Amino acid sequence: MILTATAAVLAGTILSCFLAIFPGLHIYNVLGLAAMLIYWLQGMGLAANPEFYLPFMIGLIVGWSVLNTIPSVLLGAPDESAIFTVLPGQKYLMTGRGYEGTMMIGAGSLIGLFIIVFIIGPFAPKLLPIARTVLNLHMHWILWVIITFILITEWPKSGNRGPAGWRKFCCAWSTLSAGLLTFTLSGLLGFLLLYRAPISIENAFQNIMPAFAGLFAIPWCLLNAVSGAKVPEQRVRDQLNINGDLLLRSGIAGGVGGGFAAFFPVITGGVGGLLAGHATAQRDERVFMMSQGVSKVVYYAGALLLFFVPGLFLTRGGGAWILKGLYTPRTVGDYYLALGCIAISGALSFLLMSPLTKGVLWLMKKVDYRLLSIFSLIIIMALVFFITGWVGVFITFVATGIGLIPVLFGSRRLNCLGVLLLPIACNMSSVGEPIAACLGLL
Repeated sequence: MILTATAAVLAGTILSCFLAIFPGLHIYNVLGLAAMLIYWLQGMGLAANPEFYLPFMIGLIVGWSVLNTIPSVLLGAPDESAIFTVLPGQKYLMTGRGYEGTMMIGAGSLIGLFIIVFIIGPFAPKLLPIARTVLNLHMHWILWVIITFILITEWPKSGNRGPAGWRKFCCAWSTLSAGLLTFTLSGLLGFLLLYRAPISIENAFQNIMPAFAGLFAIPWCLLNAVSGAKVPEQRVRDQLNINGDLLLRSGIAGGVGGGFAAFFPVITGGVGGLLAGHATAQRDERVFMMSQGVSKVVYYAGALLLFFVPGLFLTRGGGAWILKGLYTPRTVGDYYLALGCIAISGALSFLLMSPLTKGVLWLMKKVDYRLLSIFSLIIIMALVFFITGWVGVFITFVATGIGLIPVLFGSRRLNCLGVLLLPIACNMSSVGEPIAACLGLL
């Protein structure tokens, strides 16, 4: 069993290396395809061994959560009009320090793995069931506080120069209004998918997948494909300008943000990164970047680990929901198996980050990064069609129209999370069904 699990998690991690370099391709889409394959094998009377596919899927998720930093930094070059609004990782890229920025976020990922394996792991079975019991009655208002925080932290991005007047006022509110409109439209789409999902029953476990592809993945690929930015020559440094103080501060901020996102329902890694970013952005951009790596890994790997915690019965994140349809953890052994797989996959993926980053930099010299984005776009649409059919493709097109609003008007793409946050928050507050009735969905 140990050898089988080790081989499976190593295979999943190696595969994640290839999946992670494509911009916009989310690992949950690939997991959905893997789940369909397992269901097909079971329908054919062939037994799929959980000792293999569970560690394999864990390796995919953990490896991707560490390595998808590479396309987010190296394959997201902004144009000159966005120079004052881009994230620090993109600034590093446009100053020839993309490798350093990638490895800095990777160092944060390693901190996140340390937090999961050595801090959360030993105490989760005893403390988290108690925490869930205490917080269970307060989830609804906490979720509304998060929604409020997301909306009020949207800010004008057109600058503060120029004479005061209606023109300046309207220019400032263009991005703010785009953010509010994005959240509202995505929330209405979420109500539609929740109460009257057009996806077939056989693929209902992936009913949100086309919407996420359109809201997040496809606009990013399209933006990269039409971008006129030229990536400057990149320098590779063997040393990072970080110290123990930076490690501690980024670990605390990212760990709290990612842990919050992993534990509370519907809250995603983007929200955890937002919380970590607001805790660190005014101090040091190195802390900001590293905290994003911490938050990302703690969210993806931590949410997956919660699925295996004995006595918790908590399903958070798309990976756990996919696994829930395939397997139900039964013993403490399942929990420590998952924890061990996370440790192995995380260590291997971090070791692979440097050579993989150098390989992508070499590839960028040979192939235009815009072509990689187009290729990713084709893969994403093929996955949507294969899993959800033409109905899913139509949903993706609708969601893409919403997802392009923040891209065109410079607002924050996190507002697209209204597709989950708004309907679930309304349901938790017992107003979801009346709203759905008013919308004609019941």
